[in-house]
Amino acid sequence: MQSHASTQPALMPAFFGASAARSLALVVAGTAVLAISAKIQVPFWPVPLTLQGFAVMMIGATYGSRLAVATLLSYIAAGMAGLPVFAGPLAGPAYLLGPTAGYIWGWVVMAGIIGLAVDRGASRSIPVLFAVLLFASAIDFALGLIWLGAAIPTLGYSNGLLEAGLYPFVLGDLLKITLAALLVPATWRLVGRLAEGKAA
Repeated sequence: MQSHASTQPALMPAFFGASAARSLALVVAGTAVLAISAKIQVPFWPVPLTLQGFAVMMIGATYGSRLAVATLLSYIAAGMAGLPVFAGPLAGPAYLLGPTAGYIWGWVVMAGIIGLAVDRGASRSIPVLFAVLLFASAIDFALGLIWLGAAIPTLGYSNGLLEAGLYPFVLGDLLKITLAALLVPATWRLVGRLAEGKAA
């Protein structure tokens, strides 16, 4: 008997296939998307939106856990090698020890959490996916804030830390979560209709 929590294919592997070559292509494509998203800023209040967090959410929600984690590790490896994949002009190992490194490493955990839930069908339900994205984003913020507080002792673990590393980004993150939670299940429905049309 199949377990209720058995693994299901995520959207991208289900659509493109799960062969080694296609999985590698998805990892490379996801790494490129993350690099491009790092350079894009959208005007927003109280701070401009970067699209990296949204890209991480979408990769987790469409790739599943293994491919999503592999993609985030590939992205970080590219940055450590000196490629300009991060939001700032710098790259290399030092960047991944800087004040914002906790958020970047946290993306690996975030993508893994989202991917694990998606492997169990979470990407087909708007409210379930919204809850998963919200939880995973909270974990990323927690890891980022812990690192930021240690990297900048003057902030400490106080309200100043939250004002620097959390409060300005909450509204933007909620918008990204909402968009991802709406977009992925809608794409599943579209894929289902296309499949039904081919079968008819």
